[in-house]
Amino acid sequence: MSDPRHHYLARHIVDLPKSGIREFFDIVSTRQGVISLAIGEPDFDTPWHIREAAMFSLERGATHYTGNAGLMSLREAIAAYVRRRFGGNYNPAREVLVTVGASEGLDVALRAILNPGDEVLYHEPCFVSYGPEIAMAHGVPVPVETHVEDNFRLSVAALEAKVTPRTKALIVNFPNNPTGAVLEREDVEAIAQFALKHDLFLISDEIYAELTWGGKKHVSFASVPELRDRLILHHGYSKAWAMTGFRMAYVCAPDWVMETILKIHQYQIMCASTASQYAALEAMRQPEEDMAPMLRAYEQRRNYLRAAFAEAGIPMHNPAGAFYAFPQIAKFGLSSREFAVRLLDAENVAVVPGTAFGACGEGFVRCSYATGMEQLKEAALRIGRFVKTL
Repeated sequence: MSDPRHHYLARHIVDLPKSGIREFFDIVSTRQGVISLAIGEPDFDTPWHIREAAMFSLERGATHYTGNAGLMSLREAIAAYVRRRFGGNYNPAREVLVTVGASEGLDVALRAILNPGDEVLYHEPCFVSYGPEIAMAHGVPVPVETHVEDNFRLSVAALEAKVTPRTKALIVNFPNNPTGAVLEREDVEAIAQFALKHDLFLISDEIYAELTWGGKKHVSFASVPELRDRLILHHGYSKAWAMTGFRMAYVCAPDWVMETILKIHQYQIMCASTASQYAALEAMRQPEEDMAPMLRAYEQRRNYLRAAFAEAGIPMHNPAGAFYAFPQIAKFGLSSREFAVRLLDAENVAVVPGTAFGACGEGFVRCSYATGMEQLKEAALRIGRFVKTL
């Protein structure tokens, strides 16, 4: 029987499922000495000069509001970085917004473009918040499956099967959480043409853009010139700069879209943290130098985990980006959740059930290799030992 108090609450929120990741974390939190491959957060500390910039801004008394869209100096640095790294051209005065993490950026973008009942396509497996954020903006989430046989790349054929006259937007996330999938240039161009053909907004979450492996290079949707007027680009500092706690990200969009996005941000947030903005500005001064040691470590860990899973007889596609492995565990006769729970019970190793990222994640688990190599080696040893018992 439903709780009668729900009568007083927003139905479209009450009916949302809890995060599959957080639900599993509740189980993990009851145990001691767990090696966690479950957290999508860099194990590196933010580079010192970035932290120092935040502290120095406080010492200088930079404790007041900035402009709603963020420090102009930061927006100029963002526009320059997006131009150089992504191939997109945005006016920092009118087309760049600094947000409190990528999640706020996605929220304000969806609320800016959606009317009740508008449908939004998004691909699964995917980050857990996409469907709920669409629903919270009174849109209708429409998942589009991707498959391991295609290395989890998103196909236009799959999109065409789900688009309707009510479709308003498409959300894409590559490099992908949780699969590590990366799109090729031809994929990006084909998906861009699909969005233009159906007159859709394309919301591209490129938070893992710098994290690609094995010679792969990220291709941004911002590099497709004809898409510019329909593209809402999201990027930020949490992953490549190890700045999760700073809650720093940004949105780039054409000025006629940004005008509405900024209204929501003004009323909801006012502006992002001033100290965090100065930290982000410092991060833009030498991005390649800051990222290089972390990226080398992630690729080394990815290569190690691929080899360890192969040796243990655990099938896994080749993750070419982000810092996640998405091995297949269906052959062991357990559901994703059963596998994760039993692995935790037997070996004190935490992974996330693939179903946390959508129904088509069944038969997989997500393992983050954003953890130290010694812990990763021990976790792989324990996982190999566990699967031998199945």
